[in-house]
Amino acid sequence: MISERDYAPLSAACIRSLNDKLYEKRKAAAVEIEKMVKEFAANNNTVLIKRLLKVLGQDFATSQNPHTRKGGLIGLAAIAVGLGKDTGQYTEELIHPILACFCDPDLRVRYYACESLYNVVKVARASVLPQFTDIFSALSKLACDSEQSVKNATELLDKLMKDIVTESGMFDLVGFMPLLRERIYTKNPFGKQFVIAWVSVLDAVPDIDFIIFLPEILDGLFRILEDPTLEIKKITDTVLGEFLRSIKSNPDRVDFSSMINILITHAQSSDELLQLTAITWIKEFVQLSGPAMLPYMSGIFTAVLPCLAYDGDNRKNIKETAVKVNNSLMKLITMENTEAVNETLSPGEDSTGDSGKLSHPLAETLDLSSVVEVLIKHLMHTSVQTKVAVLKWIHHLFTNIPHRMFNHIDEFFPVLMRNLSDSSDDVVQQDLIVLAEIISSKSIDDSISRNKYYKKFIVNLLRLFSTDRHLLEERGNFIIRELCVLLSAEDIYKTLAIILSEEQNLRFASIMVQTLNVILLTSSELFDLRNKLKDLETRESCDLFVCLYESWSHNPVATVALCFLTQNYGHVCDLIRSFGNIEVTVEFLTEIDKLVQLIESPIFTYLRLELLEVGKSEALIRALYGLLMILPQSEAFMTLHRRLAAIPPREPLHEHPRTNALSGPAERIDFQKLLKHFVSVQEKHKDQKLKQRQTALIERDVSHLDI
Repeated sequence: MISERDYAPLSAACIRSLNDKLYEKRKAAAVEIEKMVKEFAANNNTVLIKRLLKVLGQDFATSQNPHTRKGGLIGLAAIAVGLGKDTGQYTEELIHPILACFCDPDLRVRYYACESLYNVVKVARASVLPQFTDIFSALSKLACDSEQSVKNATELLDKLMKDIVTESGMFDLVGFMPLLRERIYTKNPFGKQFVIAWVSVLDAVPDIDFIIFLPEILDGLFRILEDPTLEIKKITDTVLGEFLRSIKSNPDRVDFSSMINILITHAQSSDELLQLTAITWIKEFVQLSGPAMLPYMSGIFTAVLPCLAYDGDNRKNIKETAVKVNNSLMKLITMENTEAVNETLSPGEDSTGDSGKLSHPLAETLDLSSVVEVLIKHLMHTSVQTKVAVLKWIHHLFTNIPHRMFNHIDEFFPVLMRNLSDSSDDVVQQDLIVLAEIISSKSIDDSISRNKYYKKFIVNLLRLFSTDRHLLEERGNFIIRELCVLLSAEDIYKTLAIILSEEQNLRFASIMVQTLNVILLTSSELFDLRNKLKDLETRESCDLFVCLYESWSHNPVATVALCFLTQNYGHVCDLIRSFGNIEVTVEFLTEIDKLVQLIESPIFTYLRLELLEVGKSEALIRALYGLLMILPQSEAFMTLHRRLAAIPPREPLHEHPRTNALSGPAERIDFQKLLKHFVSVQEKHKDQKLKQRQTALIERDVSHLDI
């Protein structure tokens, strides 16, 4: 039996009613408690009020009997109603026992706990805010309740709390943030909706400066955005949109650096909305904070560069936004940055420190090593768009911070060389632009280093052509022509010639010379170089001719073509006469066939016109007849025969000196020495072919023995 003394000041009848299973009985007891409390409050009898709070909060609300717990909950609500405006003095004693019932195993108890707290909060209003963290924690759990009636009750209480927070200027956001950081990672969909709704409400309160706390919950918000539930996605997207508008309106209050890595992580998500939102935020961060993003460039690259590969409509917006991010970053690193710093240097002061790094804010904030690492990684990406973007970045960095990039050339160089074998013309072209920048004077001031990388590049290019014959056949012409546009065509050809003159693989040297010769004679990019060689009017042009001749000697027909180009027709006669000692193969005849076609092309118009100059063209005619005599009676034979037959009648050909009568700088050319060099080189080719045949024969015999 329960005695009045045990639960004073409650009467025995009131106690029985509070324990009754019928709601009406408990309700009647609550009315009695309300009247009692009003009397206590009127008499300022705080002792009895506290006694009553203890009885209902500690004894009833924690009872083993669920009906007793329900009685305790309704009694606590009645106390709040009875206290009225004085409720604020007792909010902790009222609220905590009710919150304890939020986790009750009995769903009806949980429901009445919500109802009870609603009534307390309705009376107390802003006085409950000191207990907000505890209330929020309990509500966030109850929002995930499996029982709909409990959820409905929770929603009513939740709405009331939002109204109070919105209308009050007393909210402790600092104290609330740890709990919000924890709850925002809930896995429950209802819990996510609950949290995101509160974030939205708090952000909308004018007196709450939520934006400074955004770094603490941004990751959680993006994780909620990834939820598969459409409704949750929409709500979260709206909230994030509001935050972004606030950031754009008040960038000075935003801690961009503390949030960028969160965005970088989520920008790599497979969820389209999440990825687009993260990249959109990155775009705004770069535009708003500018140089503050430079330390995070490698991470931004990791997020953005793969997006440039997207095709189709599905991720079109993501790609377009990624392009904007990429462009904005490029604007951060411009020549103006370097020039502005150089202007601040005193006369004679170097812009580089002991480490060789550019001493200005850009150098201090840009983690170039990590940027280089990311660029190299994405240079091996499968996407053409991504690789082109990476190559443009490498070129941009070499253009704007060459002294720092110079330290990383050895890292880039092998990858750049491999990319010359890429299947895309756009990639190869951009790759060549980068390589040209590296080996040009614009990138590296030290001429020794420049020469080192210039020759190293040409040597590696020839090695690449030598090991990948398909690349030479499919891309050799394109690569050489592009290089001649980007760099000095004369320097390219001279360097190639010098290296090829020492090439041990004579077969490759012959093929490479043939390729270079065709490009020289047919490419519009080499028009100026052809004109320089055509007349040999300067010492430089004569030296160039000799340099080319020495390596062109690896290919007899190419050598003849070079001498036709330079109008050394008498020497052509000597060369053709030496052909009697050269093995005439189908390949050799095919090359002569192509030479005849070139003679008929616009390139050699001047040569054909010289056939009209009586008394001056005998050496040329003799040279052409020499080619005619070598050719079998093929289509090329008939073409050349018709050309010679079109020459106007003249005196029969007489014996002429073996060389033309040269004048000017060309007189210095020792053609007899060149002819000996040509014969010597061809003897080497002859010997190497013989050795190769002997080796092949021996290997074949050995294989037979093995069998």
